[in-house]
Amino acid sequence: MNSYPPELLVQLAPVMFVAGLDAQPSQPQPNPPPTPSAPQTPRQDPFQILSHRLRDALASQRKVAIWQPEKTKTFQVVLVDKDVPFPPRKMLRPEDPQYSSSHSPLSPLTPSSPLYPDGIIAPIWVRKHTTLVPSVFVMFMRIYESPPSQAGQDDKEREAEEKRRDTELSAEIAERKKSTNERGIKLTVVLMASRRMLDDPTLDGRLTYIRRQSGLDPRAALFVLSPVSQAEIGDFVRSLQDALWEPALEYYTNHSKRVRRKRNRHSQVTSYQHPISPMASAGVARPLRPEGWTVRYEYKMACFAEFRGEDQVALKHYQDAYSTLIIMFGSTAILPPRTKRWAEAKVLADCINVKIVKLYLYNNEHSLALSHKNSHMRKFADFSRGWGIGEETFEFWSWLARQHRVFAELLEQGTRSTLKIPTPYPPQAPSEAVLAAQSLEASQLGLDAMRVLGLNPNQALQHPGFYYYMAARCTERRRERFLSALETESEGHQSNSPGFMNEKKVDHLAIVLELYTRSYELFKKWSPQNTLNPGRLTLWIAYRIAQTYYDSGKFDMAVRFFERIAKTYRRESWESLLHPLLSQWYACAQQLGDVELSVRLLVEMLGWGANASADDPDVLQDDLLAVLQSTVPSTTDEPLVVDLSESRPILDASVVFWDPEVDVGEQAPFQILLSSRPDVSLSSIPFTSLAIHFNADVPPIMVRHHQEDPDAEISAMQRFDLGQIAIAPTTAESTEAEAVLRWGPGATIAFTGSVSSAIPQQISVSKLVLTIKENSWWIEVPITPRTIQREHALTAPRWLCSVDPPRFVPIRRDDHSVVRVRYRPHLVQVAISHDGPAYIGEEFPIEINIANEDDRELDVVLDVLLQPTEVDEAVNYIAMDDQRSTSLLKGVACGVLAPGVSVLKKLHLTNAGAPGERVIDISVQSHSSAQAPVSPVSPVSPSLPSLVDKSETLRTLAVAAVRPIEVEHGAVYRRPTKPQPGLADLATFDGTERDEAAAVEAVVTSTVTVVAPAGLVVESVVLHRKDTEAAMVIDCSVDRDDFGGEWFAGDEFCDKCRISVIPDEQHPGEPVPGPGEYEVIWRRLLPDGSHGSLSSTRFPLPPLTPPSDGLIALLDAPTIAHLHTPIPLRLTIRNRHPTRTATPTVQLEPDPADAFVVAGLRHGRMPVLLPGQEESVTWNLIAVECGLVRVPRVKVLDRRSAVQVAGAQSAAGAGVAQQGVGVGVGGGVGATEGQTEGEEVEVVDVRWDGRLERVEDAEGREVQLVKGREAYVLVVP
Repeated sequence: MNSYPPELLVQLAPVMFVAGLDAQPSQPQPNPPPTPSAPQTPRQDPFQILSHRLRDALASQRKVAIWQPEKTKTFQVVLVDKDVPFPPRKMLRPEDPQYSSSHSPLSPLTPSSPLYPDGIIAPIWVRKHTTLVPSVFVMFMRIYESPPSQAGQDDKEREAEEKRRDTELSAEIAERKKSTNERGIKLTVVLMASRRMLDDPTLDGRLTYIRRQSGLDPRAALFVLSPVSQAEIGDFVRSLQDALWEPALEYYTNHSKRVRRKRNRHSQVTSYQHPISPMASAGVARPLRPEGWTVRYEYKMACFAEFRGEDQVALKHYQDAYSTLIIMFGSTAILPPRTKRWAEAKVLADCINVKIVKLYLYNNEHSLALSHKNSHMRKFADFSRGWGIGEETFEFWSWLARQHRVFAELLEQGTRSTLKIPTPYPPQAPSEAVLAAQSLEASQLGLDAMRVLGLNPNQALQHPGFYYYMAARCTERRRERFLSALETESEGHQSNSPGFMNEKKVDHLAIVLELYTRSYELFKKWSPQNTLNPGRLTLWIAYRIAQTYYDSGKFDMAVRFFERIAKTYRRESWESLLHPLLSQWYACAQQLGDVELSVRLLVEMLGWGANASADDPDVLQDDLLAVLQSTVPSTTDEPLVVDLSESRPILDASVVFWDPEVDVGEQAPFQILLSSRPDVSLSSIPFTSLAIHFNADVPPIMVRHHQEDPDAEISAMQRFDLGQIAIAPTTAESTEAEAVLRWGPGATIAFTGSVSSAIPQQISVSKLVLTIKENSWWIEVPITPRTIQREHALTAPRWLCSVDPPRFVPIRRDDHSVVRVRYRPHLVQVAISHDGPAYIGEEFPIEINIANEDDRELDVVLDVLLQPTEVDEAVNYIAMDDQRSTSLLKGVACGVLAPGVSVLKKLHLTNAGAPGERVIDISVQSHSSAQAPVSPVSPVSPSLPSLVDKSETLRTLAVAAVRPIEVEHGAVYRRPTKPQPGLADLATFDGTERDEAAAVEAVVTSTVTVVAPAGLVVESVVLHRKDTEAAMVIDCSVDRDDFGGEWFAGDEFCDKCRISVIPDEQHPGEPVPGPGEYEVIWRRLLPDGSHGSLSSTRFPLPPLTPPSDGLIALLDAPTIAHLHTPIPLRLTIRNRHPTRTATPTVQLEPDPADAFVVAGLRHGRMPVLLPGQEESVTWNLIAVECGLVRVPRVKVLDRRSAVQVAGAQSAAGAGVAQQGVGVGVGGGVGATEGQTEGEEVEVVDVRWDGRLERVEDAEGREVQLVKGREAYVLVVP
């Protein structure tokens, strides 16, 4: 930013003048009485310390800077003398009669002004308001303090002296007040006094006197300060600035109002009636046009708004001034090009542009700031073309470079403070949890994503390094145009313009280096921290720095940069960038006289084909031969090794083995293809030998150059045979061969041969070394064969079949450059047999037959792995010999098998849990027991194959496991018929006795179905009882029946078991575990009719959930009766409700059609039944008809609910009677008869009693299932 006046760029802030902080005069001290001689230590005046601290505190409040976005109440402090004069407001003194019509010394209307007659604004105007005229004036003064009172001193004399001193002080303040009032400046006085003075009772009166005599304002105009610490000094300075902030803003507001009135008044007056042509008035002074006055006034109002800290107002005025300037530049009549005022206006426009951009950045409006900067450059570029300063001139590019540099410096200052450069890259993809949390903002995220996708890079604010880079590029264009102008001048066209003469003094390359260096540093700072992969543009800038050093003649610095840049370009194969880099690097090496570096670079350039073309393929080898023949190396004892491992090799090397694997002692054919680039010729380079190095411990194969006719034409395809190469543990002699080691453009030499090894290992070609010898030069060029297909490779992996014409077979393997030598695989046959499927619960046999069909004795070991199943609760076992495991059987020895011998191993698989598929992996490992010991020359690498003659045969077996038997249970629940113990029975409360009153008889029917495909032989079926207090097996039919025999798939047998169940009173719905389990002992029925091993399957009884009862009536009648013979009919009413009592009534409802004569109770009420109590009633029946006849119907009602309804009705009737209303007898009985009868109780025939499990409705309440109340008896004669 040094190209522009700093006054037009700095951030403006209110100015405060501070006076009186120079060395304070010491107060007169009385002479102390003489004392004995003692060392006198000089004591520093505390007021001098206070003044020094105040100066430091005030001067550090605000520094003059361009970037200051902070809005704090801090002043720009200027330390002055007390009698500092202010510049005159007008040229004439106020007492002059023409004072009112005179103008400011800086006005374009004043002839002595530097702006006369048509200047717009000068930097001195801003300097006047920042260094010469303050908004507030603070004056520090010392109040007089009388010496301490002594004996005999008169108080009146002391008071008179203080008043005289105060009067003098007031006069001095009034004189300063007069000059500040003329400019509207706030004057504040700070009186410095000692702490003793602060406690003086006369201080307030003296301060009032001083303020009135001097005419100070009553507010924020007079302060008293005593010597305090540094921390308290800071508090005082802050409070002083806070108190004077509003007067300072008012000062600049008044200035803005005054300038606005002038602008409005000037805009209403037309200064020009007839515009004067610039051509006709070349020597006539023209006054400033109205547009210029508008720019002047708008710029002043913008500055005053910036003084006040009103950035938005300042931005509006700056924009208005800028737009008016653009109008002025659009007319050459207003601003003729290449004049003084035109240059001043152009500088002003650039500075206003910086101000506008800075204010946009203060508000984080990055796009608007960048847009205005680009618009400014575009508009003035168009103006420059009209002024004859287009792209073909160095002035144009100088101005563009200055704009980019100023913008970069502004951004750099901003980023050091508060400015944040937005990143144009989209954010990282959020996780699924974050996406779920931000589902409501999906539309906004989509909008942001589209905004990122549609972002124009020219509209994205970059970091400062980018704009330094643009400035450097423009400076390079500036230098090019300047050099063109110099050439024109050398041709005889003299140019004596001041701009061209000044341009000759400019060191363009130094400026370019400075800009590129700064850009490079900033790009490294803002780029991701990845030293292995720096940014592309960062490397490009480094390359431009190296080029600039080369143009400057600093070849050593250029070489340093080329070395650093080339590493990345080589690694990433940036061929288009490496070609010019290597060329310039080679030119630097030539200038430095480094012949070895020149040779290295030329060899590398041969690999990349730099500066070579199909029209002239010999250019690179000619340069290399010229260097080799005209120079000598620094040392001749050792070869110069040109390592091209990180670069492209001089020849493209491809190694192909025909077979991926061979046996020990078997020949493995291979080919090595060496191909040159199609645009590079190597026919004249003196290659003397080629060394082929294998990874094995064998001497390299030396291929010597031999060519009978050196002038013979080199064929595009040549093939040479290397013979058979044997790799053995013992040291072998080196193999040598001869070949023509010359390559034309795009030529290929194929070296063929075969390799064998006596031990298993991995064989590959590790490297190829080409040797060049010329005069005293000895150069070795190692070449590493490519192992994978490289992008833009000259040749793909292929096998040469024919030389003339050349024909190839493509190799599709990725490991084409490696051959693995292994022992001959063992001929081991593994046969697995079984009778599937396997049954759950049995030991399923699997036979494994291992046969040695090899001609060697083999030691065989067997591993068996049972894979985990996805079936829940499946626990499986495998067993062989004495090993048993749930997963792995390791190292089952099968012994040493002679050739033709086999061994049979039996594997047992035990399945449990759910059915499913069981997967078994079988590994048969064999190694030769007759292997001879091997003594390698060097230690064997861990990456090489094992030296043990070992093979492995793998088999995978999937065995389906099914259930052999399936069982289905059904349960029916019966109520007990025997009498229940009474409530008063002591056995009811004895814990040792079962609660037979709550017992329910459950009849469980179990249906067993055989599902084994091959059938079973059932040995026995047993029920193992596991009686508990809640459930007890009464009897079971399996105890009496014999189910042994052969059962085939689909056969079934059934068993019934009676169980006494006592439900849990606390949890009536909780199931009761079954009190036992069935065990079926069986054998597999084999295909040959024999039986398998003994196995067992267990099935537990189902959990029991008996339904609960409330009030129930049990009817017990005989099944058979004889004619005319009495039979008993018994009804038992049982209350099983846990808390409710019952009031049952019994009613026998005879029918004339009944076939019985009844003797007994017809209608009666039973005793009240407490919970758990029962009562019985018996009738005698005499049959009068034969056949299946129905017994008389019995009806049981529970009148407990009827009593509650009757009680409620009686209470309601009594209330109505008390109100004087009569109740009819007939109507009352008829209305409540149905409600007072009671709730009907279920009557169950105990002979057919049978209920299913507990059933609940949708609300969780138990549903009572009623089977019917009809009872029948068979009457026989």
